[in-house]
This record gives sequence, C-alpha cells and structure tokens, in this order.
Amino acid sequence: MDFESLAAIIFIVLLSIFIFQKRKKIQWQGFFPILYFAMLRTKLGLVWMDALAKRWPKTIRVLGYIGIVVGFIGMALLSFELIKNLIDLFINEAAVPGVVPVLPIKAEGVFYVPFFYWIISLFIIATIHEFSHGVVARAHNIPVTSSGFAFLGILVPIIPAAFVEPDEKKMGKKKASQQLSVFAAGPFSNIILGFISLGLFALLLSTTITPMVEQTGIEITGYYTIENVTSPAEDALINGKEMMDLKTFQTFLNTEVKAGEKISLTTNKTSYQVTLKEKPHDGDSPYLGVYVKQASDIKPDVKEKYGEWIPKILIWILGLFYWLFLLNIGIGLFNLVPLGPIDGGRMLKTALERIMKDQKKAHAIWKYISLFFLIILLILIFYGFFK
Repeated sequence: MDFESLAAIIFIVLLSIFIFQKRKKIQWQGFFPILYFAMLRTKLGLVWMDALAKRWPKTIRVLGYIGIVVGFIGMALLSFELIKNLIDLFINEAAVPGVVPVLPIKAEGVFYVPFFYWIISLFIIATIHEFSHGVVARAHNIPVTSSGFAFLGILVPIIPAAFVEPDEKKMGKKKASQQLSVFAAGPFSNIILGFISLGLFALLLSTTITPMVEQTGIEITGYYTIENVTSPAEDALINGKEMMDLKTFQTFLNTEVKAGEKISLTTNKTSYQVTLKEKPHDGDSPYLGVYVKQASDIKPDVKEKYGEWIPKILIWILGLFYWLFLLNIGIGLFNLVPLGPIDGGRMLKTALERIMKDQKKAHAIWKYISLFFLIILLILIFYGFFK
C-alpha cells in the first residue's frame, strides 16, 4: 500500500471518530448509514464575512451580478454537454462518461486525485465557495445564521464539505437579482480561483520548474492489453530507437510501425517482444497497450546548488496549482447543474418564479427539470462503474 492510500484510510478513520464524538450536535440527512449527509453547524467565518462585506459592498455586489451572467451561461453550456454526453454513450462505443466521482481512490469509474492534493484542494474550494455565498449575502444585508462542516458518507464519511446558511425567509423577500447573486457567488468564485490557479501554474512552470528539470525518458506505469509489461521504462528503446519523450514515442507509433507488427521493447530492467494490436475504432493505427508518462528529474547542477528538497517542494506546489485549477473549474461548473438544492437548481427556481406568473407551474417545471438532470447524472456516474 502506498503512502497516499494509507493517508486516505487514516483520514477516513479520524473523520469517523470525529463524527462519532460530535454525533449529538450533527444533523443527519439521507439514509444513515448507507448514504447520508452530515452537517455540523458553527459560527466560523461569520465575522470575516461581515467585515469584508462592509469594507467593499459595491464591488462585491457588482461581482455578484457578474456571477449571475456567468452562472446562467455555464448552466446552459453544461446542460447541453450533459445531454450530448448521454446521447454519445448510447451511439458511440468509445464515448466515456463526463461525470465521475473525484476521489483519492484508484478504481474503475473514479477520477483519481492523490490524497494530499485532494484534501487540500477540497478544503480550499469548499472554503472559498461557501465564504463567497456568505459575503455576497451580507453585502445585500441578508443575515447569515450559521456556517459549518458537512460530510458525505457511504457507510463511512468519505467526502468533506462546508456550508453557509443565509436567513432563507429574509433572502426570499429580496429582489430576484440579489437572490441570484448569492446563489451564483459560490460557483463563480470557484471559476475565478480556477483561472488564478492556472495562471500561477503557468508562471511557476515557465519561470522555475522548466529550467531546473530535464526529461529522462518515458515510463510505463501500467498496461491494459499486454501482460507482464510493468517495468519502468526510462530511456526506453523500441526497435533500438531511444524514446526520450512522449512526442518521440507517439511519432514512432504513428509513422514507423503498423498494427500486427512485432517490435522489441527494451526498458531499464528487461526486454519484451510485443505484437502491436489494432487501435480500437481505428484499425489502421498500431496499439501498444500500455500507460506511459514522461519521466523527468532535477538537473544535477540544480541539486548541487539547492539540494533535492527545495526543487521537490516547488514541483509539489506546481502540482497543487494544477489540481486547484482542474477541481475548481469542475466543481464550480458542476454546482451550476439545474438540479434541486444545489446552486444551479436554486438559480433556475428563482428565475422561473420571477419569469412566470403561475408559481405552481414554475415549481412543477423546476421539479421536472431537476429530475431530468438527476437521472442523467446517475446514468453517467453508474455507467463509469459498470462499463
């Protein structure tokens, strides 16, 4: 068991102990202990929300209104992509589901994120998301009654989250635009943070990381059609040709060999005679059938000058910016799905109530749309597990 997996198990155990100790203060929703959502209310961050809203009320309100526009555009694009993805799954065998659980677990149907990147990113994302809801609410003079921690569990708590609770009665009396800006604030803040993370990633990569690392070859990290090919392949040779980078590797497969041809694959441990397969859905292209990644190392002169730890820490921080970008965008957009109680669903409900005179009809349409997208999401998620 690797260190990341062990850390994930320890985290789940500690989280379970914490929830057990606080069980009398926790509000339970769902079907405990099979599938449940646990909420622990606190007052954390409420003073900071008030202070920030009082200092820059106009700026925060303007950003909130911009968030409404971004939110509805994101909702429309995401809704289209979800429907398109569902159709693709039924008509294209090569299609993959666009919605999968994001977990620090390597499993079929799961988008794997290394544990420490996962837990740190989730903490930052949830904090920014919920804090933004609270700040925009306070900028519109809507009281925030509580904040707190939440946990999604399947037998054991798995995914930590956070929440902020504005006063629903007082918010319901506000203008639709003000309510919408509160709902949109969370996803909009995640999207902004995602692009900030991308900028920091690009800056750190270009100014610091690229000059201090060198490519050392390609590495075989796993296989899916060829058995016993598990050795690292730094400075790998294929038919005697050195594969120092992924571009050379891909170019070789695309231009110099054909499906059905036998090749010699030499790694830093051993050699294999491998017959190339036909690439699925593209019989003319050769298919080696292994997972590969670019292997790299810190340059010797950098190690000599700074040691090994400083470059490794910088590379780890680079990875954190990468995951913050990816997860902020993904989670921010997911919250815009027009589904029930999440931000996109509440935005849609508020908009329908504002547009339509018949409130019962507006609620009915909202429920049908929510149910429609719930079914799509469930199909996409379960398809990933059983494909």
